[in-house]
Amino acid sequence: MSVARASIDKALITWLLMFGCLLGGLWGFSTIGRLEDPSFSIKTAVIITQYPGASAEEVAREVSEPLESAIQQMAEVDHITSSNKPGVSRITVEVENIHGPDDLPQIWDELRNRVGDARASLPQDANEPQVNDGFGDVYGLFFAVTTPGFTDAERHDLADFLRRELLTVEGVADVTLDGLPDEAIYVEPEPAILTNLGLPPAAIIQAITTANSVTPAGSVSRNGQDIRIEAPVGSDTVQEIQSLTIGVGGEVIDLTDVARVYRDRVAEPGLIVRFDGEEAFTIGVSAKEGLNIVDVGHRVDARLDQLMADTPYGVQLHPIYQQHLVVEEASDAFLLNLAMSVAIVVIVLALFMGWRAAVVVGTTLLLTVVGTVFFMALFGIEMQRISLGALIIAMGMLVDNAIVVAEGMQGDMAQGKSAHDAAGDVADKTQIPLLGATIIGIMAFVGIGLSPDATGEFLFSLFAVIGISLLLSWVLGVTVTPLLGHYFFKRGTGGAGGQYDGPIFRAYAASLRLALRLRWLVVVGLIGLTAVCFVAFGQVKQQFFPDSNTPIFYVHYKLPQGAGIARTADDMAVIENWLEARDDVVSYTTFVGGGASRFMLTYAGEERLPTYGHVIIRTGTIAEIPPLRDDLETFGRQALPQGEFRTERLAFGPGGGTPIAMRFSGPDPDVLRTLANEAQSRLKGASDQLLDIRSDWRERELVLRPVYASERAQTAGITRDNVAQALQTATDGIRAGVYREQDRMIPIVVRTPDAVLEGSGHLINQPVYSEAAQTFIPIEEVIDGFTYDVQDTLIQRRDRLFTITVGAGVPPGVNAASVFQDIRPVIDEMSIPEGYAFVWGGEYEDSAKAQQSLGTKLPLSLLVMVLISVLLFGKLRQPLVIWLLVPMSVNGVVIGLLGSGLPFSFTALLGLLSLSGMLIKNGIVLVEEIDLTRADGVPFTRAVVEASTSRLRPVVLAAATTILGMIPLLWDAFFASMAVTIMGGLGFASILTLVAAPVFYYIVFPGARKLEKAQMA
Repeated sequence: MSVARASIDKALITWLLMFGCLLGGLWGFSTIGRLEDPSFSIKTAVIITQYPGASAEEVAREVSEPLESAIQQMAEVDHITSSNKPGVSRITVEVENIHGPDDLPQIWDELRNRVGDARASLPQDANEPQVNDGFGDVYGLFFAVTTPGFTDAERHDLADFLRRELLTVEGVADVTLDGLPDEAIYVEPEPAILTNLGLPPAAIIQAITTANSVTPAGSVSRNGQDIRIEAPVGSDTVQEIQSLTIGVGGEVIDLTDVARVYRDRVAEPGLIVRFDGEEAFTIGVSAKEGLNIVDVGHRVDARLDQLMADTPYGVQLHPIYQQHLVVEEASDAFLLNLAMSVAIVVIVLALFMGWRAAVVVGTTLLLTVVGTVFFMALFGIEMQRISLGALIIAMGMLVDNAIVVAEGMQGDMAQGKSAHDAAGDVADKTQIPLLGATIIGIMAFVGIGLSPDATGEFLFSLFAVIGISLLLSWVLGVTVTPLLGHYFFKRGTGGAGGQYDGPIFRAYAASLRLALRLRWLVVVGLIGLTAVCFVAFGQVKQQFFPDSNTPIFYVHYKLPQGAGIARTADDMAVIENWLEARDDVVSYTTFVGGGASRFMLTYAGEERLPTYGHVIIRTGTIAEIPPLRDDLETFGRQALPQGEFRTERLAFGPGGGTPIAMRFSGPDPDVLRTLANEAQSRLKGASDQLLDIRSDWRERELVLRPVYASERAQTAGITRDNVAQALQTATDGIRAGVYREQDRMIPIVVRTPDAVLEGSGHLINQPVYSEAAQTFIPIEEVIDGFTYDVQDTLIQRRDRLFTITVGAGVPPGVNAASVFQDIRPVIDEMSIPEGYAFVWGGEYEDSAKAQQSLGTKLPLSLLVMVLISVLLFGKLRQPLVIWLLVPMSVNGVVIGLLGSGLPFSFTALLGLLSLSGMLIKNGIVLVEEIDLTRADGVPFTRAVVEASTSRLRPVVLAAATTILGMIPLLWDAFFASMAVTIMGGLGFASILTLVAAPVFYYIVFPGARKLEKAQMA
């Protein structure tokens, strides 16, 4: 018994299947997790090591090198990069793409062990390396808090209070704070008093260090019980630090007699945050993995509403990014698009097949969609942009199964067959070809599902949802569709003329007969058109991932190396004043000294540098971004010519970064800078479509170096360390201890009153204490003045080699891939010295890696698809007919993309894969129909024409419903190019199926033609 007959005979089971899909789908909608974008693991860890006093070159050689050497021994590591600044090593470890998120915890544990073992190889003065494997944590609920009139201590207390309370909200994984003001307690002794008393600075530092230290004081036993003794309570207020006493020459003096003690902000903080120009700090909230971010977000909002009611007057909470609201809006919009697509399908079917067929096919389609949601919830696939888009991508193939069965049943029943017999006949002929075609359609996306890189992770739900929905559509197509057809289709009396006798069918049959007679002319025409389209494809703009439709864009601003954070903050205020006057700006958040916390998976903040400024700008709609961005680019470049000013749109998916980039590696920094300078000069002459040509080593800085007079200094008992300590006391100050304020650790810094002065004129007058002479000696007596030196203060390495990267941006709206093709020959012809290497980076590298990862799996999936098509027919010529059509599917794609001006993005590639699946599916069913018609004894030419005519309505309707169903996606930034790819490609593919496939079939069976001619003779 066939499945279709059984679905009618065992109607109860079929009804249970239908209700299972419906109720399961409703359960799925209510429980499924929701995200904005699918998650992909950030396979990156960062190791920060402080090495105070070392130059960037010393940091690279003495800290980064031994750590990188140990890390590089890990087999899981793809590559290592390091950024070396004076006193700080920042190593970034990238894990190979073949390792999934489940492998990462073990890899990070091994990384910590390697770093811990390498600690012994580091200089004694280097601090403990800090491994951060939470680099990829996403804080999707991101707020700025403004507190006008609050003291810095009150701001910290408020921030800690909010963090503690938000961590108690169900579903919250972590809360991060940033931008809080850095404070210090300054102890400024008067040099003249110290000199008169002969009091060495080390004595003050020692007094402060021991005053607030945590020291064990032992324990005593009493009545058999141990009682711990605590050390005396140390200094916990500024006033108590002032009351410290110091022993000098047998006398005890108060600290306030020789020094001024006060609490103040740090002059050079690590990060400054402002919201709409007002000082602020940020709160980032992350949700636990696998939970519905919408539910978690609303719980956080509710708790914040309660907390804000209890906070002091003046505190304001400003949303920077609320992922749950974005997800909610995006999900609703996608569900609306999906509903519109289903409605379009039903309306088209009602117009061309009647309302009964529309009800049957529409119900099957609806059950397929809700059933897919049920399985998504069952398998833990969240509802997000990619998984919902997959349903629309699969729409053409989803509806095709039901249309084939419904159209065949309706035609057979019109000829007088019973529903039982009609269902059985249609299913017997089509269920295996449809299953094979469905599997082939799924296999077209296997390369994405098995791709191990970030792009594969990002798009895995596409493969999973398409696989689930297509298999479910086949199951429902051969079960539910026959049963509903049994209830809705009317049985005719037969003998009223053929079901394909209408004028449209007759016109198509006549056109096909003409094409068969002129078959070689048709083939030449198709080959010529395909060749032209392949050439024209080179004119289509290329793009990796499209810009996001979130109404946010960024400003990046960098001053030359050596500029202070205060200067950067002043320059950013110029931008803020301009933004404040714009009506099309909803809000703007400024970060000086570094980027924001990762509030989106596709966002990565820049490395912290005092020369860096960053603004996150929110507009009301996406349409407002281009004109605002153009105006801001013009203003920023004119108003701030002293820095590098550029804007950037937020992009979908992994990747991002500098659009055009190239890397030079080698042993000598001077040679690398020469190569980078040459590359920058070549880029400037190669294209006028490049902006902000730069290198990541930035500018060299002036370094002030005292000339140590060895003989005089050694005679006076002054060492190089003594000189360095004196200069540090006169500038940045020496950290002598910490001031414990609840859970805060505020540094206590000893410095001279002159430390706040600009310039270096006061340094020559600083005294240096000689332990040997027990007295102060002017620094000018132990040095021969100061000299200036030029140094690299930002040294980048990659895989333990000095590596300098030259990068450039492109103007808004300009395609980076097309600019890359213009400038590539100019750079490739550069002469690279022996021992040095050059590779391309940027968007080209990201795209190449993604396509390479996809390409490694495509041959396997292509082989399986070909094998299935051969097994379906058990012959070679029929699959040959089908696969001859595939290269020609690009014709409609090129026409559509060139006509619309949209780029061929990664999502368009997905559309092309989907298109090939639809084309192969239609081809399989048509060729199978021709074979079956010939098997009934129908003459060869007539069999080709009649079988093709019988497939006219299913092919046209499937194409029409799919093309029209893509219309809602034309306004979606992410899926627009994919929608055009499918619309244009499927329109042309329908012609291929209905004309080219019969012609090819007719050509590859010359024996059948000869036999037919012989019989006619």
